Amino acid sequence: MEKPKMHTPDITRENMEKIMALFPNCVTESRDEKGELVKAIDFDLLRQEFSSQIIEGPQERYQLDWPGKRQALLTANAPIAKTLRPCREESVDFDTTKNLFIEGDNLDALKLLQETYLGKIKMIYIDPPYNTGKDFIYKDNFTKDSEQYKLESGQKDEEGNRMVQNTESNGRFHSDWLSMMYPRLKLARNLLRDDGVLFVSIDENEFINIKSICNEIFGVDNYIGEFIWKSKHGGGGDSPYIVKEHEYILVFVKKLVTISELFAMPPDDYEKMFRELDERGKFYYDRLDKKGIDSNRPNLIYPIICPDGTVKDISPAIWRLSKEEFERRKKNNEIGFRKDKNNVWQIYTKTYLYDNDGHMRRVKARSILKQEIVGFTQNGNKMIDHIFGDEIFSNSKPIELLKYFMDYITHDEREGVVLDYFSGSATTAHAVMQLNVEDGGNRKFIMVQLPEPCAQDSETFKAGYKTIAEIGKERIRRAGKKIKEENKDKEGIDKLDIGFRVLKVDSTNMAEVYYKPDEVKKEQIEMFADNIKKDRTSEDLLFQVLLDWGVDLTFPITREEIQDKEVFFVDGNVLAACFKATGDITEDFVKELAKRKPLRVVFRDAGFKDDSVKINVEQIFKLMSPQTEVRTI
Repeated sequence: MEKPKMHTPDITRENMEKIMALFPNCVTESRDEKGELVKAIDFDLLRQEFSSQIIEGPQERYQLDWPGKRQALLTANAPIAKTLRPCREESVDFDTTKNLFIEGDNLDALKLLQETYLGKIKMIYIDPPYNTGKDFIYKDNFTKDSEQYKLESGQKDEEGNRMVQNTESNGRFHSDWLSMMYPRLKLARNLLRDDGVLFVSIDENEFINIKSICNEIFGVDNYIGEFIWKSKHGGGGDSPYIVKEHEYILVFVKKLVTISELFAMPPDDYEKMFRELDERGKFYYDRLDKKGIDSNRPNLIYPIICPDGTVKDISPAIWRLSKEEFERRKKNNEIGFRKDKNNVWQIYTKTYLYDNDGHMRRVKARSILKQEIVGFTQNGNKMIDHIFGDEIFSNSKPIELLKYFMDYITHDEREGVVLDYFSGSATTAHAVMQLNVEDGGNRKFIMVQLPEPCAQDSETFKAGYKTIAEIGKERIRRAGKKIKEENKDKEGIDKLDIGFRVLKVDSTNMAEVYYKPDEVKKEQIEMFADNIKKDRTSEDLLFQVLLDWGVDLTFPITREEIQDKEVFFVDGNVLAACFKATGDITEDFVKELAKRKPLRVVFRDAGFKDDSVKINVEQIFKLMSPQTEVRTI
């Protein structure tokens, strides 16, 4: 029974708890005045969260540290002046699909998605570089001041490379990898729903480090566990000591929920486990005796009378239930008696598929994945070969593995957005489409992949694929067609979303004068008569506005002609945009647009007939559509 506090609220503690919830990476351990370890706030790191410069902090503390960690935090928080440009010709069902394929640096992509998808992603799965010395990692370089950085379109080394091979000779082998992963995981956490889940595939090279930085970013309490996946069978010639046959999949949640609520066993496993049947329904037997001896729990030591009158006494071992609970379950026919092969009575409890309220029972996932369900790496490679007719991509995860996790966490709702920002060959997108057709779900995907060049002497390059991103896009196209062909007689197959909008990370649409108007010299004014780059289209501008306003990037877009001017309407009246640049937007046109009562409207500065029209725009909307938010670019 709780005792009354008998004092006023501890506001300091409440404030600390709020900070811990907002910034779990700033939670550390320190000693109080009694010398006991307590949770505390790392104020140096907290200061870094609010600073655009590196903050030094000498205080010793329990944490994972490495050269470049503060730079990595600065990298996560640094602003960028970039955008996502639509590419209709590489997309499938551009106007109707709810899926995205983002081509570009995933750090940039994650930053660009912060407004639109903040707290909206149900599941993130990533299969990052394992840092074996043979793979490549992103080389981030954000040492310039933030104002200069805002205007830069890309970060490359002196040779122009965005990715580098992280070999042992580098001297900062683990540090560079950690510095790459830290900001990306930190940004990814922001995108997860409160009930969102992160899955990270990794092997033994960086298992400890990735778990440590996830503990810091997500909080130790939000660590669920790891799955062990036997990724291959056979082989071992490349292992000097122990043949490595498995990998890990780490699981973290945004906010802790019980595992029984988070993971629901897939239907196939229910059928295999709940094989018994009685008048109440399907169930399985679970042994009542518990291995081991515990003399400190005498209430679990008692004899049981079997159906033939014999007495079963396992003392000094114990039962799993007290005598009172045993008698209650026996009365409700929830206890079973069966003889084993030695003709000895064994006693079981019955676990039913449905509880007394009619709800399907949830069963905890097992840490060791079953191969017959999730497959091997070889299965993933065979799938690629089957789709492309050739071996153009190796070490692809099997779609069964991804489907398994998706089914666990979306089994009830069968919807939600799945993000993979190390997309590779787009296995995650393939798995989303396949699972949707199998259970009638409506899950959506966002794939992010750098256009990493394929080696010119590779079979992939010879097959016509210059980058890994091209492989991923083509796989989604082919896999989608294949899924529809194989399920053409299935009800509702015509509604299956196998499309995707291709958006490419690029420099901002805005000219430099937009960011630094004070630095424009008088003789340059004519050059900067327009603050938008010459090579950008109206649709380019529209998507930058969507990002800036945090509007869903998959909303349907329609074009209309109003008084001979092109107007974009996003999802009906969510947003209206006119990027006319010839100076003929009049008050009559603005009034016509205001009649549509959009929630948001945006114009191009250069489009207004004169200054008086520009000044009157807000007044017109205040009178005719007061709920409309008005902006100009």
